[in-house]
Amino acid sequence: MQLWLIPTFYAAASIAAGFLVPRLESRLLAFSLNLSTSSAQAYLSAVASGMMALTGIVFSIAFVLVQFNAVVYSPRLVVWFARDRLLFHSLGMFVATFMYSLATLAWVDRAGVEGVPFLSAAIVAVMLMTSVLMLAQLVQRLNNLQIMKVLQALGDTGREVIGRTYQTVAWSTSGKEQTTHQQYDTTPLTVRHLGNPQSVTSIDIAKLAVYARRMDGLIVVECAVGDTLIEDSTILQARCATSIIPVKELSACIRLDDQRTFEQDPKYAIRLLVDVAIKALSPAINDPTTAVQAIDQIEDLLRRLAKCDLEACRAFDQDGSLRVVYRMPTWGDYLALSFDEIRQFGSTSIQVMRRLHAALAELANCADDRRAKEVRAYLGHLDSGIEHSSFDPLDRAAARIDDRQGLGLSSRQETNQLESATLAERDAQAAS
Repeated sequence: MQLWLIPTFYAAASIAAGFLVPRLESRLLAFSLNLSTSSAQAYLSAVASGMMALTGIVFSIAFVLVQFNAVVYSPRLVVWFARDRLLFHSLGMFVATFMYSLATLAWVDRAGVEGVPFLSAAIVAVMLMTSVLMLAQLVQRLNNLQIMKVLQALGDTGREVIGRTYQTVAWSTSGKEQTTHQQYDTTPLTVRHLGNPQSVTSIDIAKLAVYARRMDGLIVVECAVGDTLIEDSTILQARCATSIIPVKELSACIRLDDQRTFEQDPKYAIRLLVDVAIKALSPAINDPTTAVQAIDQIEDLLRRLAKCDLEACRAFDQDGSLRVVYRMPTWGDYLALSFDEIRQFGSTSIQVMRRLHAALAELANCADDRRAKEVRAYLGHLDSGIEHSSFDPLDRAAARIDDRQGLGLSSRQETNQLESATLAERDAQAAS
């Protein structure tokens, strides 16, 4: 649902209630609020005028803070904050309270008959209290714009997407693969993107596999989640043996939007964390500690990805026939996305180099042999960059120390070396 429809619904509901409820109340309820007409008018007028002033003040502050934090962290976070449904529900409730208060005010002392509609006045009071509660929640959401909470929220979203995406991938690739290769006599059906540039937000692999089985063919998806499709970009190719599925049905399996989303894209969470880190490393901000905190979340995501089947790029039907071939990022892609830019922009920060060194060293220990080999190769690349940096010899030695805090556990490596030497000495004594 479009988010702008939320406050529109609140406004429409308040207008309809303003017309119906007082009329029904005047006909069905003879009870009137024991309050003078002037007091009721003052109460309703204060609520109406106060809600409009509150709406302007609160949302001015909210948009300023969102814009400020988006500029400090990443411009791509603007959409993430601005799409918060609480923001739109709060706006709708504030407007609804204002409009219903005016409608109730119009029924006070109506046609010269003294009386205050009890039910309508009570509804205004309930809406006012609800608005105050929403205001409190909105203030709490603004408090969540603190850097640690932003990084934690991005990490939580990334962890959720990783679990959901690769669980789906594991399901879609289940089955016994057949090694026979069927020959398709027909020319492949190519589906292209037409229209303005849009980003791929998700791909319905299961439905594509159903279509491929119906065609007794193979579908090769040429785009990946996160890609931006421009005019005439190839979306997929279908090699058919029997019937042909309409292009419209095939293209509907590739969901597009104006901007990237987290739906099936673990890379997007890492991308935003990297954006925050390199923004903090810019000369205008110069905040390497924030970059270190972002690396904490990135390392956790990579550890989870290290346990996933990242090479599962094929989907099979119930009979084990290959039906869909699609693109997924490799372990090397995730490593490059996570660390390349931070390594480049943080090359002058000992704190960032030490944290990267610790992250890579521990990733090499928790990954399988093939992926650990890639991590160690990347660690060698990092050491090479440190060796050719502008650091003096002492700083280069300090930058190679594994330190999860960046700067805080400088004796960690020395302690490990001492423990290793002690164990070696004990082994030598035992052998002699």
